[in-house]
Amino acid sequence: MILNTLGRYFFKRYIVTTFWFLVGIFALIFIIDFSELSSRMSALPHYTVSGALLMTTFRIPTILQQTVPFVALFSAMAALISLNRRYELVVTRAAGISVWQFLRPFVLGAFLFGVLAVAALNPLAAWGTKKAEALEAEWGSSRSAQSNSIPWLRQIYDGTDTIIGARSVQNGGTELINVTVIHFDPQGTIILRQDAKSAKLEDGYWLLNGVTESGNGRLPRRLETVRLRTNLKADFVQERLAKADSIQFFDLPHKIEVARSFGFSTDAMETQLHSLLSLPLLLVAMTLIAACVSLKFSRFNQSRSVILGGILSGFVLYVVTVLVKAFGSSGIVPPFVAAWLPVVVAMALGSTILLHQEDG
Repeated sequence: MILNTLGRYFFKRYIVTTFWFLVGIFALIFIIDFSELSSRMSALPHYTVSGALLMTTFRIPTILQQTVPFVALFSAMAALISLNRRYELVVTRAAGISVWQFLRPFVLGAFLFGVLAVAALNPLAAWGTKKAEALEAEWGSSRSAQSNSIPWLRQIYDGTDTIIGARSVQNGGTELINVTVIHFDPQGTIILRQDAKSAKLEDGYWLLNGVTESGNGRLPRRLETVRLRTNLKADFVQERLAKADSIQFFDLPHKIEVARSFGFSTDAMETQLHSLLSLPLLLVAMTLIAACVSLKFSRFNQSRSVILGGILSGFVLYVVTVLVKAFGSSGIVPPFVAAWLPVVVAMALGSTILLHQEDG
């Protein structure tokens, strides 16, 4: 009974600490992102303060998702240090409860936090990113929110070679903003250029809106709408233009199968899928690292060097995870290895250090 009661108490302390860390980081991200967004987009023709507040709200889940490993690290450290200063861990140890027993609530809390981040925060972040991109396009921005480079598509249909470029991509690639369409003849000479405010992929054609056509030896002319026939399918365009980290967790398996059917590389999507699957265990590894530097009893305060070492260890683990993930996305390292190897090594290292500290 004492272990069950004590376990519930420690679990509650961890949940409360994690909640307040999330609230603090949420407020900090909101203020910083709103200030940056206002300074960067206030010159756009349709910018409004209320719209900036709404866009910041849409963007917060994406940014918050990147801080989840550090929240797990800091909340575990804060909870354990607080229990130490109140002599609660001293009494727990004196009652004969080992470190592996009283750490279970913290490990369980970190694991559930990771599951919640994958199942709830990630889909919310993907949805918020799409809403933020759509709102930015409505303001008149020509910046591509998904890529630093302009996305290009090439299609050959009915003997016509066409290249389609855009400054911004919406809805996974089926809607393009500030579009340029260049037509070539069979000899590769440019015969027509179409500049459109937007383009939407319909069944069998691109619907161009606000079009200006120009060609060799003739004056430009303006058209409200133009239909550009195409054999491109929505699934193909989405797989060609969508980024792996903009796809929510539950859609990734289907997207991977579709990408394979079109012959695209799935390394980036597979790495993203395995990274999300390994996130709960990554948070467990962060908790073990926090325990390594927070369990030593100190009456007044913890050693600053030890706490700093724990923070640096967590930061190094995060950097290595991101770096290896980049290798997996580019195909240098198999996606499964890229996502799981840093987590397994970190958990083994944290467990080894705890075994050495507690059991000699």
